[in-house]
Amino acid sequence: MSTNEDKLKTLIGHAKEYGYVFQSSEIYDGLSATYDYGPYGVELKNNIRRYWWEAMTKLNDNIVGLDAAIFMHPLTWKASGHVDAFNDPLIDNKDSKKRYRADVLLEEHIGKYADKIEKEVEKGRKKFGEAFDEAQFRATNPNVKRAQERIDAVVSRMKAALDANDLAALRQLIIDEEIKCPISGTGNWTDVRQFNLMFATELGSVSGESSTIYLRPETAQGIFVNFLNVQKSARMKIPFGIAQTGKAFRNEIVARQFIFRMREFEQMEMQFFIKPGTQKEWYDYWKTKRMEWHRALGLPAENYRFHDHIKLAHYADAACDIEFKFPMGFKELEGIHSRTDFDLGNHEKFSGKKLRYFDTETNESHVPYVLETSIGLDRMFLAILSAAYEEEKLENGETREVLRIPAPLAPVKVAVLPLIKKDGLPGKARAIFDILKLDLNCQYDEKDSIGKRYRRQDAIGTPYCITIDDKTIAHGTVTIRERDSMQQETVPVAEVQRIVNEKVDLRRLLEQL
Repeated sequence: MSTNEDKLKTLIGHAKEYGYVFQSSEIYDGLSATYDYGPYGVELKNNIRRYWWEAMTKLNDNIVGLDAAIFMHPLTWKASGHVDAFNDPLIDNKDSKKRYRADVLLEEHIGKYADKIEKEVEKGRKKFGEAFDEAQFRATNPNVKRAQERIDAVVSRMKAALDANDLAALRQLIIDEEIKCPISGTGNWTDVRQFNLMFATELGSVSGESSTIYLRPETAQGIFVNFLNVQKSARMKIPFGIAQTGKAFRNEIVARQFIFRMREFEQMEMQFFIKPGTQKEWYDYWKTKRMEWHRALGLPAENYRFHDHIKLAHYADAACDIEFKFPMGFKELEGIHSRTDFDLGNHEKFSGKKLRYFDTETNESHVPYVLETSIGLDRMFLAILSAAYEEEKLENGETREVLRIPAPLAPVKVAVLPLIKKDGLPGKARAIFDILKLDLNCQYDEKDSIGKRYRRQDAIGTPYCITIDDKTIAHGTVTIRERDSMQQETVPVAEVQRIVNEKVDLRRLLEQL
């Protein structure tokens, strides 16, 4: 098993043991690619959602919210292109009987060349120190140049095959690059076939084509069909945005890597309506703003990178991903897409209703262009969890498991711990707990030694522990222990609420944006 697989396996085990994520329907041997969020998982998920929502709707006076239905009129998905074009190119290995996305196989193959380049650059940086010129090194180092030429060649052929929907050329590229199945180790591949990802179901009691509807594969279309409803009722002027979070459903055949790719997942999307011709400046603007949102969390900068799409979707004139370094390597975390007027224009055509914006300054109406930011809540959850998890060696030789989740997002903000279960300490601890719980998600714990209780809170990611001891009774002070450094500070009881609230307030993140 590779190191990356080990990391992911360890994370999955920790997530289950400490109440973050469970396999769905586990007592019935589970349902593949579906997961349930446990007591701490649901709190972290809610906190991430709140951070996104408030960054969008509170910090931008021209962005408002929406909660559209999951079921939509079936013509919605004809207009959006999902009925005809929402497909994945799939390929099977005849020996392992495993199925893969052909484009993902090629992207992972390209990633191996990219990793070789990064290793060469790192060697150069160590060799030349402060005199290292990275740009010159990338342009002149023969190993880097060879690897980059291979990347460029594969990307060029892959883009041409995808743009032409040439499935035979896609298969031939996989064969030419000698890409092997990770399970069987062979290159015995079937033809590439397209597979539509939408879940279909029946509306009402009569089955038939006329009553077929779909579980939405994205939340964006609910925003587009409500464009005029929101614009008029909220009295919005272009440019303005509509934000929405909610469940989406895709019948992923190749669903794996824990909660990274699931059949039922949650999206956080914002569609920003703009004047035609301004899409380039808004595309660059939202790329910058969205990366700032991620970086405010304080996770390592080297875990993020932009990746331009090799093949643009049928609706886009520009598209990129913010990729994150998950345990299984760099993968898409958020998409930023310039969608042109495809969506509103097509919904106009299929519905027969005008979806235009009347500009009172120019006395002209037009179909707005759209700039989209779309992030998977479950992927964001996995990104935070994987970056936060650490097995730390302590000075005394012991090891502790710790989740260094950013304090404003942590499921439990503070644990209140009486040092012992006597001498009036539990009563005093309960009184402090009852005050703090009105503002924060807190835990009260008096079981086991104080060291074991600290370890338990470290493992679930609690940023602060408050210990009540004999000094609390005698001098009115408590000890606040910080999770990451394990440093302890003595503070007056009267100051506890203010100190803890300041340390874990979501404002600490929002103020950076």
